[in-house]
Order: sequence, then C-alpha cells, then structure tokens
Amino acid sequence: MRARRTLLAASIAALAAFVMGACSPAPSSSAEETAAPANGSLPASAPVSAAAAPANGSAPATPAASGSAPASASAVAGAKTTAGGCARPVAAKPATKVTTVSLPSKVTGYGNEGDTEKLPMALAARPDGTSWLAWLGTDGKVHLGRLGCDDKLVGTPTSFTGIDLQDVQADATGGVILLTRKGNCGSGPLCGGESSPCNTMHMIRFDNNGKQVWQRQVTNLTGSRTGYSDGARFVWWYQHHGRLATNGSDWAAYFGVAITVKNGNCVDIHQGDRIQVVNRSGNLVAGHKDAAEVGCSHAWTSRIVWDPRTKRFAAVCATDNDCRIAQPNPYRTVATGTCDGTLFGGDLILAKSKGYWTAWSQGGTVRLEKFTTGRSTTTIRTGVASKHPHLVTYGPNRMLLSWQSGAGLAAQVYDASTGKAVGARLSLSAKDHDYQAFKSYPDGSAAYPATGGTTTTIKIARVLPQS
Repeated sequence: MRARRTLLAASIAALAAFVMGACSPAPSSSAEETAAPANGSLPASAPVSAAAAPANGSAPATPAASGSAPASASAVAGAKTTAGGCARPVAAKPATKVTTVSLPSKVTGYGNEGDTEKLPMALAARPDGTSWLAWLGTDGKVHLGRLGCDDKLVGTPTSFTGIDLQDVQADATGGVILLTRKGNCGSGPLCGGESSPCNTMHMIRFDNNGKQVWQRQVTNLTGSRTGYSDGARFVWWYQHHGRLATNGSDWAAYFGVAITVKNGNCVDIHQGDRIQVVNRSGNLVAGHKDAAEVGCSHAWTSRIVWDPRTKRFAAVCATDNDCRIAQPNPYRTVATGTCDGTLFGGDLILAKSKGYWTAWSQGGTVRLEKFTTGRSTTTIRTGVASKHPHLVTYGPNRMLLSWQSGAGLAAQVYDASTGKAVGARLSLSAKDHDYQAFKSYPDGSAAYPATGGTTTTIKIARVLPQS
C-alpha cells in the first residue's frame, strides 16, 4: 500500500499526476414504454473451464401509499402472474418496460462517470415488489422516494444530508442508504501533494415512511481523529464507491477508503477498501468475521453479497495487487488480469446451489467467472465488448448480464448454474452508467435506474419475469 505504487486505471492515472506522496486508486407523473418481448441474435457463449447517533436529518416523508396499481404490462392477455402484490406478468421470453419518473427536485447528472465522481441514483427492491428510489440532489441532499408497482413515484420524498450517494437496500421495515458527508482533514501535514476534502461514509437507517431511525459512520473520523491523523480511514478524492448487503438483521458496507499512515513528521495517504458491519440497532459489530479494516489495496469496484448458505458476507474487488479480481481479507485470486487501465469488476451474485458469479472486463472484453472460495472454476467468454458490465440475479435460476450498447442498454440472460446463455439479447432504451447497479426483485424481475434525460427525471428500466 506504499504511496508511490501506481495503479494504472485510466480514470485515476490522470488525477494522480498532481498528487505526489499519496498513493493513487483505480479507476408525479410518468411516461411509460409498452413492454415488448425480447428479440435479437444469440451471442457467443462458451464455458472455458460505538452507540448509534440520534436522527438529525431532514423532516420525515409524508407516509407513502402502500403501492400504486399494478403496471399496465400486467394486463397482457392470458399472462400468468407472479406471486406478490405487484403481480408482474411472466412470459416464456423476458419482456422489458421503461418508465420515466418525474422528480420534485433536481438530480445530479452523469458527468464523466469516473470512479471518483458522484453517483447520481440508486434503486432498492422492497419485499412486496415496490421500490425505494434514491437520488443525489444538487442541493447537498440525498433524496429518497417510494415507487409503486408501476415504478411511479407515490407519496412525498424525504431527504438526508449527503454530498454523494453510494447505494440503497431495503427490507420489510424500511432500508439503509450508504452516503458520504463532509469531514475534517485536520492539519496533517501531507508528505507531498495537494490537500483535498476529507469526508466520511455513513449508513442511514430509515423506516417505511422514509424517516431516519439511526445513522452510523463506517469510516473512523472523530473529534480528535481527523483525516490527516495516523490511522484514519476516510473518503478523500480517491475512488470510494461502495455497496451494501444485509442478512436481514445486520448490514454490511464495502467501500473504497483513504488510509492515513504516519511517515516521519508528515503523513502519506494510501488507498484500499473497507468492510464494516452494523447491527439492527445501528451499532458497529465488533470483531465481525467478515469485517476488514483494509480488504484490498489498491482497490476499486468493491462488491459484496450475503450468502445464506454459508451464513457469510462474500466480497470481491478489482485490485492492482497482482492485477486481478480477488476475494479480500485474505487475498484469494478469482481471475488474473492485467494492470493496463482496463481492469474492471462488475457485480457479485449467488450461483445456483453454491458459489458465486462475478462479471468483469479486461481490454473491453466481458467475462463471467464462477467460483467458491478461490480461483474461478468456470469462465464464460460472453462475446460482449464492453468496459463496464453489470450482473444481477434474475429469478431463482438465472442471471442477467447488461452493458452499454449505443445510447441504451443491452442485456443477456444466463443460466445461474452452468453459465449457458438463455434466449436472445434484450435492448432497453435507458442510458447506462458505469457504476450504477441493476437490482433483483422477489417476483423474478430486475430493474435499473437511469437518467431521464433532464435534471428532473429518472428512468426505471425493468426486465419482467421469465417463466
């Protein structure tokens, strides 16, 4: 983790040039499109082998309706519907639906979609099939609204103080947002380079009305430990994106951090990632076997999932430590890559029966890897040319790979056991973002939040359930 180790990810290399002595990391109305069956050609696919702080956010939301009427797609003649309140239609071939949601406040734009830039929006699947939609405003707030079964905004959104959004996840009684807030660097001094704001990462627990229940910092700054104090873990300009996972009681956050190390009379700032677990009361779980002060270093695209079969949080990162996709703490290689600035980790999901699938890209070529506790045992060469793939669970036996295709998204269904492609490619008229995520729903659908093309709209791109 020394300061002068260079990570070759292209988006960070440019930034690193001016930071000497610090290490560098990698890289409410709606308009609705009618659901359409999938079509297109089949791609190549070949197997190759402290106490919780009291709430002090903004006023809670007006209680939202329990959900709006089911989407119009559910009226398809003769369609078999899934269980659950939303009754989304099931078809032999997956259909897609894109809904434009009008927002009551502005959302941050995509920008250059870099790994140090702000994330505009995130989506969470509720157990009843509805959603929470979070978006980063232009007002120093992270906003949170409820979407009904038809992916339209219901009720009055609420907001929380935050300068960046990372993720949102839901359960039956509310959910958790992972966001960034302003912190304090202190005096340092740095051994070299230029100073940058020192920020903090927080979990915010909210109830089903969007009202804050507790908040917990998952970096470690205090009144006496500032960003430039030896041993600090904080959010600098470095890559700091993160994800959440839950076992239904505890919540885990896996995210990029800056790491402060004393070097004589000054400090160096390194980069890695960090896993922290918080219990249902908002307290850090001391000594949790899946937590890590530092997981990978340097690290980017840090991903985490709860595995009920092993009763463990599983994680992967992309790292310049031997240039690979790896499991952290301790390092275990999943797939060997190259530090040429194109190594990118997609998402992590459960494989059928046991193990995991992860999507990754090297040199603009997307692969899927199946593994358990070490190196991949199955590699799927997808035939997809993309720098930033996304992967999500799609129903009980399948998974959905997606990527940018022109001005929209393309997607392919795969078998979650064998990795074999299922059916034809899909197209969705929603703009991809390199670091945003599809979310899986209990009814077997999957949905993605995307820019709506204006500062007050977001699109929800949904792939409906497949029989």
